[in-house]
Amino acid sequence: MSRPYRGPVRVSAGFCLLAAWFAAANGWRLLLTVLGAAAVHELGHLLVLRRLGTRVTGLRIGMLGAVLETDSGRLSYGGELLAVLAGPAANLLCALLLAALGGSRWAVPVGAHLVLGAFNLLPVGPLDGGRALYLLAAWSAGPAAAEWAVRWIGAASAVSLAAVVGWLMWRTGGSLWLLPAAAGLLWAAAPGGEKGAGGCRS
Repeated sequence: MSRPYRGPVRVSAGFCLLAAWFAAANGWRLLLTVLGAAAVHELGHLLVLRRLGTRVTGLRIGMLGAVLETDSGRLSYGGELLAVLAGPAANLLCALLLAALGGSRWAVPVGAHLVLGAFNLLPVGPLDGGRALYLLAAWSAGPAAAEWAVRWIGAASAVSLAAVVGWLMWRTGGSLWLLPAAAGLLWAAAPGGEKGAGGCRS
């Protein structure tokens, strides 16, 4: 049996700093749980991409998550949409399977899978939800309309999420470790920010 992935892996310094900060604030056990959920998410993308005959050329891991770089030019809108949604679907399936096992010890892994899957469905350009929004809009109304939808809906979603995170942290005195993710979303949703084309993000 061939290995599912053989391409290069690039990890940003920002991700390493954020992971260390998260571990210091929440513990290494929770960090490993979250990284495990992220691995399941990427595996969902990878398995569907391979099933569709798409070559995965690289993996980038940054502050907003992981991106599988692909040669996706051969995929139809429907095929790419299936690959994009496979990541969140893998998290949901894993959460359901763990919840079926019962017991309080599975509560944290279930929550990690649900939060990661839901976060990735936000309609912000670099995330799976933003890419899915682009594909659906391009499929129905063309690429120009899709760019407009992702730009404005993504910006509104990122600003709303950042405001909610800020309000919750102010009201509860919560940890500051969520700020880099909120700031990253705002940057990515801004004009000229990171684009989500050509890959699947966790």
